[in-house]
Amino acid sequence: MSKGDIIYSSDGSGKNIAKKKKKASYADIVPSETTLKLRIEKKGRGGKSVTVVFELPENPEYFKKLSKSLKSLCGTGGSFKDNQIEIQGDQREKIRPHLEKLGFIVKG
Repeated sequence: MSKGDIIYSSDGSGKNIAKKKKKASYADIVPSETTLKLRIEKKGRGGKSVTVVFELPENPEYFKKLSKSLKSLCGTGGSFKDNQIEIQGDQREKIRPHLEKLGFIVKG
């Protein structure tokens, strides 16, 4: 701790401010050993199609960054939730070559 850090607050919350949360550690993603699956979904989306990359290994930080790069590549919106990446529209023609270039095995 450096000089001036608050160790304890007397505002009634009773929480120790100096504690830091530990980040969960996940296994590193090795693209050549990872198979990603693609599909198009329309159901429950008002007739609009969404490209979904699913069955992702457990590593949310890595796939949030990948999601951001895919959205940028396609020039559209999307999200990372429930351990899958959703990109608006039918973007399979753009996403598949990009993922394969990164070294992933892509099915679907």
